[in-house]
Amino acid sequence: QVQLVESGGGLVQAGGALRLSCAASGRTVSRSTMGWFRQAPGKEREFVAAITWDSSTRYADSVKGRFTISRDNAANTASLQMNSLNPEDTAVYYCATGSIVVRGLRGVDYWGQGTQVTVSS
Repeated sequence: QVQLVESGGGLVQAGGALRLSCAASGRTVSRSTMGWFRQAPGKEREFVAAITWDSSTRYADSVKGRFTISRDNAANTASLQMNSLNPEDTAVYYCATGSIVVRGLRGVDYWGQGTQVTVSS
């Protein structure tokens, strides 16, 4: 079993930045892909970014150039730096691990509980 705990969400004005963190426990995730998804009210959960065990990254087109995913295998953590935020980024953000790059949502083995990000205009 893997437990994922997100932190760093909050309220920010448009154009601002936030950094989300995800701490994994239970077992090491250093050989697993880690990723972030988000779900806005009334919408389906969608892929945001992923990072493989060797730090290869993938991003949704909507966040490319604004968001940066990183990981620290020694600390069993992953982070998502979000810059130039806009109101359309408002959502609950979920940390996840699994075969995310290959299978997206269906490949997730473990989810965090989510952290709210609200961007005001």
